[in-house]
Order: sequence, then C-alpha cells, then structure tokens
Amino acid sequence: MQAVQATLVAALAAAAFVFSPLPASTEESGKLVLTIAIDGAIGPATSGYVKDALTKARERHADAVILRLNTPGGLASSMREIIADVLASPVPVIGYVAPSGAHVASAGTYILYATHIAAMAPGTNLGAATPVQIGSPVPGLPGIPDKDGKDKKSAQQTEPKDTMTAKATNDVVAFIRSLAELRGRNADWAEKAVREAASLSASAALQAGVIDLIARDPVELLRQIDGRVVELPGGDRRHLATKAATIETIGPGWISQFLSIITDPNVALILLLVGTYGLLFEFMSPGAVAPGVVGTICLLLGFYALNLLPINYAGLGLLMLGIALLTIETFNPTVVLGLGALMLFKIEAPGYRLSWTFVGIVATIFIGLFLIVLGSLRRARKASAQVGAQAMRGLTAEVIDWNDIAGHVFTQGERWQARGTEAFRPGETVEVASITDLTLMVRRRSALSTGEGGMR
Repeated sequence: MQAVQATLVAALAAAAFVFSPLPASTEESGKLVLTIAIDGAIGPATSGYVKDALTKARERHADAVILRLNTPGGLASSMREIIADVLASPVPVIGYVAPSGAHVASAGTYILYATHIAAMAPGTNLGAATPVQIGSPVPGLPGIPDKDGKDKKSAQQTEPKDTMTAKATNDVVAFIRSLAELRGRNADWAEKAVREAASLSASAALQAGVIDLIARDPVELLRQIDGRVVELPGGDRRHLATKAATIETIGPGWISQFLSIITDPNVALILLLVGTYGLLFEFMSPGAVAPGVVGTICLLLGFYALNLLPINYAGLGLLMLGIALLTIETFNPTVVLGLGALMLFKIEAPGYRLSWTFVGIVATIFIGLFLIVLGSLRRARKASAQVGAQAMRGLTAEVIDWNDIAGHVFTQGERWQARGTEAFRPGETVEVASITDLTLMVRRRSALSTGEGGMR
C-alpha cells in the first residue's frame, strides 16, 4: 500500500513538473518600457508625435516611457504642448539626453525639467534656455560689454521694448522654476540657464542637482531607476519596476513625418507659391486640369502649415497682395512677394528660420520667369500674325491659270481666286500683297524677296 502511495505521489510530482508554467520571460513578465525619440527641432509634428506615443503608453499599460532628447530647441508653443502632455501622463516619463555627443538646449531644457526622472548619457550637455525670440538685453541681464567692461545697450533699444522683453523673460523664468520645484531639481541653475544661457556637462549637471543620474544606455538607465518612487498626476506615487523590462521604440507615424516636412517655413512658402502659380496657369489655360489640381492641393497644404506655425499677418497681407498683383499682371509683384515672404514667419527658433538663401533663389526664379514672359510678349507683338488675313500677306503662291488680270493661284495647300495689276504665266511664282474677302491680291515677287532665297 505504501509502495502504491509512493508511486502515486511520484506521478503527481512528475505531472506537476511537466505541466507547471516555465519561469516568465521578460516579455511575459508584463514589464514594458516605450521609447520616444526627439531628434532635431521641436515643432507641431514633434508635439503630435509625443502626444500619440504617450496615449499608446497609457493604453498598453507601460511601466514607463523613455523620452530620448537630442534637440537644439524649437517652437515655444510646441514645447508647452509636450510639457503639458508629460505632466498629465499617468505613465512615468524619463527624460534621457542621449546618445553620447547629444545636447539639449532651449525648449529641450524645459522638457527635460518637466520629466519625472532626468538622466543624461556621458559626453552630453544641456542648457542655454534663453528664449531666442528675445533679441535685446533686458534690465539686470548681461548685455554687450564695451571696452570699459560695462554693459552697453543697443542704440535702437527703447523703454517699451525693454519692458516687453523683461516680461517675456520673467515669464519663462517663472515657468522653468515651477518645473524645477515640481520635480525637486535645481531651480537657481534653471533660472541661470534662461537669463545667462548657461550650460552644463552631464557630470556637472548631476553634481548641481539638475539631473537625477547618468546612464550609458537605456538598459543601464532602467536598472538604475528600478525601485525609485515618482509622483504622478493626482498625487499618486508609483514605485518603478523597470529592471529587465522590455524596451520598445515608438517611431513617428506617417502623419507626423508629413507634418514635419510641410511645417518647415521654407517648404510652406514653396507650397503657397506653387499653389498660386498652379491656379494662375489653370485660369490662363482652362481645361488643363493638372495645374489647377496640383495648385489647389499645394495651396491647401500651405495654408494648413500656416495654421500650425506662428505667422506675421502683415507679411501674410503683403504675400496676398503680391499674389493679387501677379493675377492682374502688374509690373512689379516680385518685390511685394519678397517682402511678404521675409515678414511672413515670426519664428526665430532653431530649425524654423526662413532661409535668406532660399528667399533669394525664389526671388531670382520669379524675376527670371517675369523676364521670360515679358520677352515672349514682346516677340509676340513684333512677330507677324499667324492667322487671318494678315497671315496671308507676304506668302508666295504658284499661278495655276491666268486671264488678263485675274486667275487662280495655289498656296498653303489650297486653290485661291486671285487678281493682279499685270499678267502672269501659269507656273510662275507670285507674292500675296493682300486679301479682299476670299480673293488674293498678288504681285510679282520683289528682287529682295527673290534674293532671300525663294518661297517663304
């Protein structure tokens, strides 16, 4: 009996061993960390990409999101949208300046301060968070030193401009200090980064309390943050369990990639101009279809890009005036178009500046097209008519039959009635002097016409 019991126990143990689940792998452990990469200038496409990625992270119940940064900055509006999404995210966001050699400046510094945990890879740097739209010194900030070592101000600087500049600077200082206090980071250095465009290396940033840690790669980053506590919206606190988690990269979708192209100010300007010329060609040659379709699409895309970018409405007005002048064929629309293009975008953020070289090339192309059109019109006015009665003058004709002062001639592949002031022989070549109704008035060919080489 005991032997039977022992055998049964052994069988049950073997069955439990065979059918018991294997140790959970990394993928089966449920630990998932998503990676978002911001490379290059920050714009509307970037903010849309981050928003979509954070939404996916929430839907997939990810343990954390790594926001990898390598950016010179970008648009303030897009930066604030990203920061708002990070602050409202129920999934912890780890800011990570990487890879080695990367840097974060301007808008990127604000975003790094907003993340729940800030990290940098060795050989990276951050800082220089002064808004680039602020172009003149403000009271109390370093200006341009003169030879005596004192600050001097631009001769063009006026008190109203100083006031507006100071207000803008103080606003962004308060913003980055609030982010620093929220995350428990060095608020004094954050203000210094705005007012004095200060920068720090990775090790200096760690010593100054600007970042939380230094990690060589994402795996080491997840290992170091494992077990840390972060505060989420609503006051919830979460212990991170990221060690050996699966890392999955979320790339930008095709919509974000498309937006990143058309929201480039140079591309937006090209779309507007191509659209305008496409519609003009369609109006001049109705029924061509292709110029109208392409022009309409480009114009709609261009206006959509303008809706996403901060623009100067005076520049837009000049651009529209230039287009109107082109439509009514005024002599000098190119100057107005050029001024409108230069004034259109009120953007000084890195990666979103309108290229002077591009504007010069566009102006040159327009001037070239204008000169070509003018030359064509001038030649058309000087050239002889190609249709109607005027087109018959000067043509040569062969006499078919003739009786006294009338007969028939052959020209332009047709038989014509003809009259003249003298008699001609059949087969003789004559010249058309004029046409009355459907009768050609012919004459003997002049010596000059004969010397030029025969029939026209």
